[in-house]
Amino acid sequence: MSTPAPDPAAVPPPGCPAHRLYGPEAEADPMGLYEKLRAEYGSVAPVLVQGDLPAWLVLGHRENLDVARSPSRFSRDPRRWRDMQEGNVPPDHPLTPMTAWQPVCHLVEGAEHERLRGAVTDSLERFDRRGIRRYVTRFANQLIDGFLQTGRADLVADFAEPLPMLVMTQLVGMPDSYGPRLVEAARDMLKGTETAVASNAYVTETLEQLVDRKRAVPGRDFTSWLLEHRTQLTDDEIVEHLRLVLIAAFETTANLIANTLRLVLTDRRFRADLSGGHMTLPDALEQVLWDEPPLTTILGRWATGDTELGGMAVKAGDMLLLGLAAGNADPDIRPDLTLPVHGNRSHLSFSSGPHECPGQDIGRAIADTGIDTLLARLPDVELAVSEAELRWKSSLMSRHLIELPVAFTPSGTSVTGSNPVPARVPAPAPVRVPGAIREAVERPVRRASWWARLFRRR
Repeated sequence: MSTPAPDPAAVPPPGCPAHRLYGPEAEADPMGLYEKLRAEYGSVAPVLVQGDLPAWLVLGHRENLDVARSPSRFSRDPRRWRDMQEGNVPPDHPLTPMTAWQPVCHLVEGAEHERLRGAVTDSLERFDRRGIRRYVTRFANQLIDGFLQTGRADLVADFAEPLPMLVMTQLVGMPDSYGPRLVEAARDMLKGTETAVASNAYVTETLEQLVDRKRAVPGRDFTSWLLEHRTQLTDDEIVEHLRLVLIAAFETTANLIANTLRLVLTDRRFRADLSGGHMTLPDALEQVLWDEPPLTTILGRWATGDTELGGMAVKAGDMLLLGLAAGNADPDIRPDLTLPVHGNRSHLSFSSGPHECPGQDIGRAIADTGIDTLLARLPDVELAVSEAELRWKSSLMSRHLIELPVAFTPSGTSVTGSNPVPARVPAPAPVRVPGAIREAVERPVRRASWWARLFRRR
């Protein structure tokens, strides 16, 4: 049983506790910090985010569902954040890019949310799942062909990261040649390098050009379906939702693939169950989604009025963080974390409620088919370092493997008959040349600043 929440009157207001969701302790062992908070406060804990701003971290599985499914009490609209209203979140604050309001489906509520999300979900549902898996198989094989002869690879940089973006560029209707360039631009952006702004501009310009092309020559792809949707989205709205889908799929699916491959390579019982048919690959993915969700927390929700949650007195304008990883480990629903949860999709990894991830089935298909292809092509793949040498990086919203070095029997046999996709390609030339891209970088930011650091890697 979890520790009962203390009486609200005995709980110090947010801002008083020393527990920060940033800094060395949080980055070194986020799950350890979550359990420390659970033991001290129960299912909802007062914490500090960057700049020592107060927030509530939702640790309980039940409480996470309550917040996610109750937009009338906990809004997704960041304009309700009291600290922002009071001027405590300046333009250069680390959270500003993630909390600056924009007319995008995940930051609006009510009729506007239904309009924008409806266009996204209706368009995603038009995909043929078998067609998606064909794309995944093709690109997975091409990536494997790129390192097959060497007998060694880094399955993060050489496989888990590029595969989702390569597939998604096809789904949005881009030519093959755009895939490797967008992979590199997305990597650059999310790592927050000194060229991240230029990479952001490259992605924006690429998507704007794509919308123009698809308006002139539509196809059977996500961009064309957004253009023709009955809600009549503006070009800006289409570009922003293309960006949202591409970047969210890139980071979360890459983490899911890397985390699953790490488990296959380090847990002999897990691998034996998988290879022996005692567990299917979809079951394995769900186990990873329980134990190591691609996002550890989601920022954020904002209380629409004074309310109570998990025994805590939440005030209007307070910010809340959905603790996906903590909720998945809630002892009230998982008293023994060592027991498998095959076939159970009640985890929080894709959130819940009206803002639940609309592309989760596509993410599962990319991970499932990609990993299956890799293990079939490299049956003797093994970790090339000890498990203790694997390194991680954590931020407010995610924890990810830096590298996953492997070794296998080299082969010169290609199954694709086409040129391999290079695992690491030079940054796209338009990012470094003057002209339209430079102008895009220099003009005032009017959109898309929030997502450049949405899953920012420190």
